[in-house]
Amino acid sequence: MAIIELQNVTKDYGDRRGIFNIDLSIESGEAFGFVGTNGAGKTTTIRHLMGFLKPHIGTVKIKNLDAWHDAAEIKQWIGYIPGEIAFPDVKTGWDFIHQQADLLQLMDLSFANELIERLQLDPSANIKRMSKGMKQKTAIVVALMANAPILILDEPTTGLDPLMRAEFIQIIKDEKAKGKTIFMSSHMFEEIEETCDKVAMIKEGKIITIKSISTIMSNDNQQFIIEFSNEQECTRFMQEKIDSVAISNTTASVNIENNTLNKFLAILSTYQFDNLTEQKHTLQEQFYHIYSGGPSHD
Repeated sequence: MAIIELQNVTKDYGDRRGIFNIDLSIESGEAFGFVGTNGAGKTTTIRHLMGFLKPHIGTVKIKNLDAWHDAAEIKQWIGYIPGEIAFPDVKTGWDFIHQQADLLQLMDLSFANELIERLQLDPSANIKRMSKGMKQKTAIVVALMANAPILILDEPTTGLDPLMRAEFIQIIKDEKAKGKTIFMSSHMFEEIEETCDKVAMIKEGKIITIKSISTIMSNDNQQFIIEFSNEQECTRFMQEKIDSVAISNTTASVNIENNTLNKFLAILSTYQFDNLTEQKHTLQEQFYHIYSGGPSHD
């Protein structure tokens, strides 16, 4: 059953700005990634989910309620990290956390304290003097502390260092294991790969493809890097009828279709080589391929 559903959603600001004919369906318990360049329409889409914007055309529903008309009720089920964080006029991180807990009627802050410890956040710090990373950590704590069943996250790791980004990924994996439904936009492809079941790519306000992460990571062909023992072996190998390219005097890159892998390995066994490395397919590779090649309808 779809817990988040957008049908033909259009918000046209003119001059080809906005989002156009957006169709998305996210199942309960699914982690869904959303990627695109700056200005592609990610945040505009998320603002429709949050009921901050009303579409010119189409419908946005969460748990079968209209995201615009029923925004107040829907927000009770959502933990939200905005793309641009603006704190109210409070003194410390703790002041903001307690203020939001009061609004949510949240009495138990044990999960907030756990997140504070995991993210190494000092909530006693003056909120106006916090670094971007500290502000981001504070926003993460507030978004997750009420244990909402739906998480909507707009570039949630902006400003975090690599260690804290890794900890955030683990936190999201833990939330997913609880059965949470997660919608996350990110320019960090590794975050999407490690946490999401599906990903949609948006370009110039239009969805150009929706794919499962498993499909992206396992392709119909495999790429290998072969380090030959000497230049002569590499030169001889380049004469084979294999889709290959020399990347140095002793190293070649090859693309092998899965159904010809055994044939390739048999050929390779007749050569002297020092190392064979498989190059994994990545979301970033797929993203650049589709963005440069135009719309895909897979």
